[in-house]
Amino acid sequence: MDNIIWFLTGNAGKLAEAQHHLHPLGYEVRLLSVDGENIVEPQASDLETVARAKLEQALDHLPSPQARVLVEDAGLFVDALNGFPGVYSAYALDTLGCHGILRLLAHLSSDDPVQAKRLRSARFRAVAGLWDGEQMVIGVGDCPGSIAAELQGEEGFGFDPIFIPADLDSEGQPLPPDVLGEASTHGMTFGAVDRSKKQVFSHRRRALDDLIRQLPDLSKQA
Repeated sequence: MDNIIWFLTGNAGKLAEAQHHLHPLGYEVRLLSVDGENIVEPQASDLETVARAKLEQALDHLPSPQARVLVEDAGLFVDALNGFPGVYSAYALDTLGCHGILRLLAHLSSDDPVQAKRLRSARFRAVAGLWDGEQMVIGVGDCPGSIAAELQGEEGFGFDPIFIPADLDSEGQPLPPDVLGEASTHGMTFGAVDRSKKQVFSHRRRALDDLIRQLPDLSKQA
Protein backbone atom coordinates (compact mmCIF):
# COMPACT_ATOMS: atom_id res chain seq x y z
CA MET A 1 0.00 0.00 0.00
CA ASP A 2 1.32 3.45 -0.89
CA ASN A 3 1.81 6.33 1.51
CA ILE A 4 -1.13 8.42 0.29
CA ILE A 5 -4.08 9.24 2.54
CA TRP A 6 -7.04 10.87 0.82
CA PHE A 7 -8.85 13.41 2.98
CA LEU A 8 -12.51 14.10 2.27
CA THR A 9 -12.97 17.72 3.33
CA GLY A 10 -13.94 21.07 1.94
CA ASN A 11 -12.00 22.93 4.62
CA ALA A 12 -8.50 24.06 3.66
CA GLY A 13 -7.59 24.62 7.31
CA LYS A 14 -8.42 21.02 8.25
CA LEU A 15 -6.41 19.75 5.29
CA ALA A 16 -3.40 21.83 6.32
CA GLU A 17 -3.58 20.52 9.91
CA ALA A 18 -3.71 16.88 8.75
CA GLN A 19 -0.81 17.44 6.36
CA HIS A 20 1.20 19.13 9.12
CA HIS A 21 0.66 16.19 11.47
CA LEU A 22 0.97 13.21 9.11
CA HIS A 23 3.75 14.39 6.81
CA PRO A 24 6.48 13.78 9.44
CA LEU A 25 5.26 10.16 9.61
CA GLY A 26 5.90 9.73 5.90
CA TYR A 27 2.34 10.15 4.67
CA GLU A 28 1.13 12.39 1.90
CA VAL A 29 -2.33 13.78 2.61
CA ARG A 30 -4.23 14.66 -0.54
CA LEU A 31 -7.59 16.33 -0.94
CA LEU A 32 -10.42 14.02 -2.00
CA SER A 33 -12.78 16.37 -3.76
CA VAL A 34 -16.37 15.15 -4.10
CA ASP A 35 -19.44 17.06 -5.24
CA GLY A 36 -21.33 18.11 -2.12
CA GLU A 37 -24.53 16.63 -3.47
CA ASN A 38 -22.94 13.17 -3.29
CA ILE A 39 -22.12 13.38 0.44
CA VAL A 40 -25.07 13.67 2.79
CA GLU A 41 -24.34 14.62 6.40
CA PRO A 42 -26.76 12.79 8.70
CA GLN A 43 -28.73 14.47 11.45
CA ALA A 44 -27.20 12.74 14.45
CA SER A 45 -26.63 13.44 18.13
CA ASP A 46 -22.93 12.54 18.17
CA LEU A 47 -19.88 13.24 16.04
CA GLU A 48 -18.87 9.59 15.63
CA THR A 49 -22.13 8.74 13.84
CA VAL A 50 -21.56 11.66 11.46
CA ALA A 51 -17.94 10.63 10.81
CA ARG A 52 -18.87 7.00 10.11
CA ALA A 53 -21.60 8.05 7.69
CA LYS A 54 -19.21 10.34 5.80
CA LEU A 55 -16.59 7.60 5.65
CA GLU A 56 -19.02 5.05 4.25
CA GLN A 57 -20.07 7.48 1.54
CA ALA A 58 -16.45 8.39 0.73
CA LEU A 59 -15.64 4.76 -0.15
CA ASP A 60 -17.60 5.15 -3.39
CA HIS A 61 -15.28 7.93 -4.55
CA LEU A 62 -11.81 6.47 -3.92
CA PRO A 63 -9.27 6.19 -6.76
CA SER A 64 -8.83 2.48 -5.88
CA PRO A 65 -10.50 -0.03 -3.50
CA GLN A 66 -7.31 -0.31 -1.43
CA ALA A 67 -6.84 3.44 -0.97
CA ARG A 68 -6.90 5.03 2.46
CA VAL A 69 -9.44 7.76 3.10
CA LEU A 70 -9.73 10.09 6.08
CA VAL A 71 -12.73 12.08 7.28
CA GLU A 72 -13.00 14.38 10.25
CA ASP A 73 -15.86 16.01 12.07
CA ALA A 74 -15.53 18.45 14.93
CA GLY A 75 -17.69 20.61 17.13
CA LEU A 76 -17.63 23.25 19.84
CA PHE A 77 -19.43 22.16 23.00
CA VAL A 78 -20.29 25.00 25.41
CA ASP A 79 -21.21 23.84 28.91
CA ALA A 80 -23.48 26.80 29.75
CA LEU A 81 -25.45 26.07 26.55
CA ASN A 82 -25.90 22.37 27.40
CA GLY A 83 -23.34 21.37 24.79
CA PHE A 84 -24.64 23.60 22.00
CA PRO A 85 -23.66 23.99 19.21
CA GLY A 86 -21.97 20.54 19.30
CA VAL A 87 -22.80 18.49 16.20
CA TYR A 88 -24.53 21.56 14.78
CA SER A 89 -21.38 23.68 14.92
CA ALA A 90 -21.08 24.16 11.16
CA TYR A 91 -24.70 25.33 10.95
CA ALA A 92 -24.29 27.56 14.01
CA LEU A 93 -21.16 29.11 12.51
CA ASP A 94 -23.02 29.89 9.28
CA THR A 95 -26.11 31.30 11.02
CA LEU A 96 -24.92 32.75 14.35
CA GLY A 97 -21.19 33.11 13.80
CA CYS A 98 -18.69 33.79 16.55
CA HIS A 99 -20.52 36.96 17.54
CA GLY A 100 -23.73 35.01 18.08
CA ILE A 101 -22.09 32.62 20.55
CA LEU A 102 -20.62 35.59 22.42
CA ARG A 103 -24.07 37.19 22.66
CA LEU A 104 -25.54 33.97 24.07
CA LEU A 105 -22.92 34.03 26.83
CA ALA A 106 -22.88 37.80 27.45
CA HIS A 107 -24.63 37.41 30.81
CA LEU A 108 -21.86 35.15 32.11
CA SER A 109 -19.07 37.38 33.36
CA SER A 110 -16.88 37.85 36.42
CA ASP A 111 -14.12 40.19 37.52
CA ASP A 112 -12.22 37.09 38.61
CA PRO A 113 -10.57 35.67 35.45
CA VAL A 114 -10.53 32.12 36.82
CA GLN A 115 -14.24 32.26 37.67
CA ALA A 116 -14.95 33.75 34.25
CA LYS A 117 -13.28 30.75 32.60
CA ARG A 118 -15.32 28.36 34.70
CA LEU A 119 -18.56 30.13 33.83
CA ARG A 120 -17.70 30.04 30.12
CA SER A 121 -16.15 26.57 30.00
CA ALA A 122 -16.26 24.76 26.68
CA ARG A 123 -14.39 22.17 24.67
CA PHE A 124 -13.58 21.38 21.11
CA ARG A 125 -14.02 17.72 20.18
CA ALA A 126 -12.84 16.08 16.97
CA VAL A 127 -13.60 12.63 15.60
CA ALA A 128 -11.33 11.33 12.84
CA GLY A 129 -12.35 8.29 10.82
CA LEU A 130 -10.00 6.35 8.57
CA TRP A 131 -10.64 3.54 6.11
CA ASP A 132 -7.24 1.82 5.83
CA GLY A 133 -8.19 -0.41 2.91
CA GLU A 134 -9.57 -3.16 5.14
CA GLN A 135 -11.26 -1.65 8.17
CA MET A 136 -12.79 1.51 9.60
CA VAL A 137 -10.99 3.05 12.59
CA ILE A 138 -12.22 5.97 14.71
CA GLY A 139 -10.06 8.35 16.76
CA VAL A 140 -11.35 10.93 19.24
CA GLY A 141 -9.66 14.04 20.58
CA ASP A 142 -10.77 16.70 23.08
CA CYS A 143 -9.43 20.18 23.81
CA PRO A 144 -11.02 21.73 26.92
CA GLY A 145 -10.97 25.47 27.47
CA SER A 146 -13.29 28.45 27.66
CA ILE A 147 -15.04 31.04 25.51
CA ALA A 148 -13.38 34.46 25.39
CA ALA A 149 -15.24 37.68 26.14
CA GLU A 150 -14.50 38.99 22.65
CA LEU A 151 -13.00 37.93 19.34
CA GLN A 152 -9.22 37.70 19.20
CA GLY A 153 -7.02 37.28 16.14
CA GLU A 154 -7.51 36.27 12.54
CA GLU A 155 -5.66 32.94 12.50
CA GLY A 156 -7.34 29.54 12.22
CA PHE A 157 -10.93 29.07 11.16
CA GLY A 158 -14.40 28.38 12.53
CA PHE A 159 -14.79 29.28 16.20
CA ASP A 160 -11.03 29.63 16.74
CA PRO A 161 -11.22 33.42 17.42
CA ILE A 162 -13.39 32.89 20.54
CA PHE A 163 -11.87 29.72 22.04
CA ILE A 164 -9.12 29.81 24.69
CA PRO A 165 -7.56 26.37 25.31
CA ALA A 166 -6.78 25.17 28.81
CA ASP A 167 -3.10 25.11 29.79
CA LEU A 168 -1.29 21.77 29.52
CA ASP A 169 1.10 20.06 31.93
CA SER A 170 4.47 18.59 30.94
CA GLU A 171 2.73 15.46 29.61
CA GLY A 172 0.26 17.42 27.51
CA GLN A 173 -2.70 16.92 29.83
CA PRO A 174 -5.20 19.77 30.43
CA LEU A 175 -5.02 21.66 33.71
CA PRO A 176 -7.64 23.49 35.83
CA PRO A 177 -8.19 27.17 34.94
CA ASP A 178 -6.26 28.39 38.00
CA VAL A 179 -3.05 26.50 37.11
CA LEU A 180 -0.36 27.79 34.72
CA GLY A 181 0.97 24.95 32.62
CA GLU A 182 4.08 24.05 30.67
CA ALA A 183 2.14 24.97 27.52
CA SER A 184 -0.07 28.04 27.54
CA THR A 185 -1.53 30.61 25.15
CA HIS A 186 -1.66 33.01 28.14
CA GLY A 187 -5.32 33.80 27.62
CA MET A 188 -5.14 34.11 23.83
CA THR A 189 -7.59 32.31 21.58
CA PHE A 190 -6.73 29.87 18.81
CA GLY A 191 -7.38 32.77 16.45
CA ALA A 192 -4.54 34.76 18.01
CA VAL A 193 -1.79 32.12 17.87
CA ASP A 194 0.00 30.59 14.90
CA ARG A 195 -0.64 27.07 13.60
CA SER A 196 2.40 25.53 15.29
CA LYS A 197 1.21 26.79 18.68
CA LYS A 198 -2.33 25.61 18.06
CA GLN A 199 -1.06 22.13 17.15
CA VAL A 200 0.18 21.68 20.73
CA PHE A 201 -3.42 21.87 21.99
CA SER A 202 -5.37 20.80 18.92
CA HIS A 203 -8.31 18.43 19.29
CA ARG A 204 -7.73 17.37 15.69
CA ARG A 205 -4.14 16.42 16.47
CA ARG A 206 -5.35 14.39 19.44
CA ALA A 207 -7.94 12.62 17.28
CA LEU A 208 -5.25 11.78 14.71
CA ASP A 209 -2.94 10.58 17.48
CA ASP A 210 -5.73 8.30 18.71
CA LEU A 211 -6.11 6.94 15.18
CA ILE A 212 -2.39 6.35 14.77
CA ARG A 213 -2.20 4.37 18.01
CA GLN A 214 -4.80 1.96 16.61
CA LEU A 215 -3.08 1.39 13.26
CA PRO A 216 0.14 -0.65 13.44
CA ASP A 217 1.52 0.51 10.07
CA LEU A 218 1.13 4.15 11.17
CA SER A 219 2.00 3.89 14.87
CA LYS A 220 5.29 2.11 14.26
CA GLN A 221 6.48 5.23 12.44
CA ALA A 222 5.28 7.70 15.09
